[in-house]
Amino acid sequence: MSTSPLSTAQAARAAIAARLDDMRRDAGLSGLELATRCGWHKSKASRISRGKTAPSDEDIRAWCRACGAEEQAADLIAASRTAESMYVQWRQIHRDGMRRVHEKTVPLYQRTRHFRVYASNLVPGMLQTADYATGLLRSITHFQGTPDDVDDAVQARLNRSRVVNAGDHRFALVLEEAVLYYRVCDDAAMARQLGHLLEIMSRPNVSLGIIPFTARRTVWPLEAFYAFDDTQVAVETLTAEVNITTPGEIRTYLRAFAELSRTAAHGSEARSRITRALGSLG
Repeated sequence: MSTSPLSTAQAARAAIAARLDDMRRDAGLSGLELATRCGWHKSKASRISRGKTAPSDEDIRAWCRACGAEEQAADLIAASRTAESMYVQWRQIHRDGMRRVHEKTVPLYQRTRHFRVYASNLVPGMLQTADYATGLLRSITHFQGTPDDVDDAVQARLNRSRVVNAGDHRFALVLEEAVLYYRVCDDAAMARQLGHLLEIMSRPNVSLGIIPFTARRTVWPLEAFYAFDDTQVAVETLTAEVNITTPGEIRTYLRAFAELSRTAAHGSEARSRITRALGSLG
């Protein structure tokens, strides 16, 4: 299992840097000669070739021109954009508020047939009630210091979550039992959220598992992650979202999900644990 969810993004960026440096070597240019042809300070070329600075589209075009390999620019730009989209800080994603990111991901949710979600800290967004989502998104907005469009973002999140009730979508979700007790909203809102989980788990297209506090672990608690079919995994860290598209790493996350699912309680036992959490609210 990868030591960090950033590994794919880091490897992709390193691969771009290596391809550019190989191109320079194939052209018989020193770093200084390439920087001179591009009109840069030598340190810029060095930072790009060592993967310290991500090149812009124009940087790649200039590099390819300097090496007489302009025909490679388009492919390298596409690869670079993909690498940059793998690791995106939340403050960048939410720089204009949170509504847009929910709207932007609607096509991904609509085309995904099989969702596999592991949640270690929160009720997954697609299962959240309006009150729970409001409490959570207000906390995120305050912590990140990003524009407050919480009301619109909550509605956009609910709109995106319609896939649970419409279309040919299957949902396998595994929650750590602690998620049932974490308060991101007041007790009344939390009670409604837990009640919603009891309702939604009865749907034929939804499998909801709860990993008990006392379960013997074969996979330790991980960062929350969302698997969209077998093509993409989104991992949520405190500071960023990491989008994984490398087949080998996707298989690792799906393997972890299968192990976590086997550890989880399902059916009546899962329902009893949710009911117990609900009863703790008084």
